[in-house]
Amino acid sequence: MTAWVDTGRFVREFVRDPLHTASVTPSSRALAAAVVRAIPTTGLPVVVELGPGTGAFTRAIQEHTGGRARHVAVELNPGWARLLADRHPEVDVVRADARELPRVLGERGITAVDAVVSGLPWVAYSPGPDGRGLHAVITEVLAPTGVFTQFGYTWTRWAPPARRQLADLRAHFAEVTTSRTVWRNVPPAIVHEARRPVRPG
Repeated sequence: MTAWVDTGRFVREFVRDPLHTASVTPSSRALAAAVVRAIPTTGLPVVVELGPGTGAFTRAIQEHTGGRARHVAVELNPGWARLLADRHPEVDVVRADARELPRVLGERGITAVDAVVSGLPWVAYSPGPDGRGLHAVITEVLAPTGVFTQFGYTWTRWAPPARRQLADLRAHFAEVTTSRTVWRNVPPAIVHEARRPVRPG
């Protein structure tokens, strides 16, 4: 029942604001597992989740880390932020724009992040008022050994916006790999995994 309710939420949000809603359906468990695979499972990793929506990746992060991660979820949509906070009181849910990530982390005394997981649409990565794209913001907060994961849809991966996003990702990370197609998702998806952040200077 929850899955059907969440699907309804996604459809409504997609119709209301298609540029800022990544999908018309929540991500599947199979895609969530692929997205969180690279997150460290030992110690107490610091994990940032961007655009968590109704929490498909949130749940997977908690399960993957055994609830040991310091988990900060940044969600701009106020309704989804409230829903996520109710569902996951163990997660630090922040209503903010992803571009505010350095400020959000600074307020929490976090100086480096072990993993950033993104559920944001491609439009979120375009340059902001300061001329910087979101990948630059992410490399700013990642530890040198940190990892960034972003999913995309197989049927759009060769479209110009997706190709520009991948090129920008490769400009900001020295190592970028792409998973095989996750067929058990609607629509089928792939996961980009980026390591060794490249910082200016």
